[in-house]
Amino acid sequence: MDNTQNNVRVMKESKKRIRVDFEGKTPWLERMKKKVFSVYFLKNVVWYIFRLILMIGISYVILFPFFSKIAGSFMSPSDFVDPTVNIIPKNFTLNIYKAIAVENRYFEAFLNTTLLSLVVAILQTFVTCLIGYGLAKFKFKGNTLLFALVIFTMIVPHQTLKLSMWAHFRRFDLGGVQALGIPGLFKFVTGIFNGGFANGFTPNAMDTFVPLIVLSICGLGFKNGLYIFMMRQFFRGVPDELEESAYVDGSNTFRTFFQIILPLSVPMMITIFLFSFSWQWTDDFYTKVFFLNNDVWLMPNIWENIPPSLEMSGGYAAKELYETAIENTAGIMIIMPLVVVYLFCQKYLVQGIERSGLVG
Repeated sequence: MDNTQNNVRVMKESKKRIRVDFEGKTPWLERMKKKVFSVYFLKNVVWYIFRLILMIGISYVILFPFFSKIAGSFMSPSDFVDPTVNIIPKNFTLNIYKAIAVENRYFEAFLNTTLLSLVVAILQTFVTCLIGYGLAKFKFKGNTLLFALVIFTMIVPHQTLKLSMWAHFRRFDLGGVQALGIPGLFKFVTGIFNGGFANGFTPNAMDTFVPLIVLSICGLGFKNGLYIFMMRQFFRGVPDELEESAYVDGSNTFRTFFQIILPLSVPMMITIFLFSFSWQWTDDFYTKVFFLNNDVWLMPNIWENIPPSLEMSGGYAAKELYETAIENTAGIMIIMPLVVVYLFCQKYLVQGIERSGLVG
């Protein structure tokens, strides 16, 4: 082993001495000729140029749609009629942003969506963490079957559950059995104030946050199967010795979970929170199922209608381009808060994905 290290050291010193002699005794022009016209140098130059062109092409393909949408959001109606305008607007204006903010109630939608996304994300993060821990660390009959059902929820299209969810929450009464005439919590409480069980009263959870909150608490919310899978994969990598040491010290299961396991899983929980918050922020499936009368104004609502002040008269092609630009601007205003959140939390997001077992 010592002889090998000595040989390596001697070779490094010899190469260094040869390089010093070459650079010290050979003229600069001669050195440049040998470097530039060598096969190795030409290979590096060709490979560098190829990578540069490839990266520029890929960047153009990826970034051009975003740049064109952002540029179109600052155009006036006359720019869409003018054939000389391609990407850069001639008449720079913020009218599209102002109209969407005022007429499409952007700030109201922002507050409502922020509240809903925060509540749903917090509930889903905790519930999926608890379920994932149980599936990963406790051995019981039906564990494999239960996990298979979790995976099955990731496969079933949400559209197949649309009608059943609508029918359930249209007459939702927590804990009640409608077929047997047993009143639930909502009907029972209403009956107390009305002096009876309020047989004519039909609880309706539509146009409220109740359906999404209930689904989140039960672990059946949007993408919850994926979150449970990620938490299970993470907890399987946590050493069992940590829990065994806590049990030896007299700690029970819940104390071990809250004081030892949860602090270790903070990066993973932040990842789940960001996923849940982002998907709920841009969700237009559940919002269309549970919010029918637009009593609660959410982010997906702001790009469904063209602001009246932006209605354009003229050719069909120009009008279609202008309406598309308005929809793209609404999309930009929707995702900008998510971009800001990602800029501050990308470190935890990357750490959580690396520890989830989703990447090799």
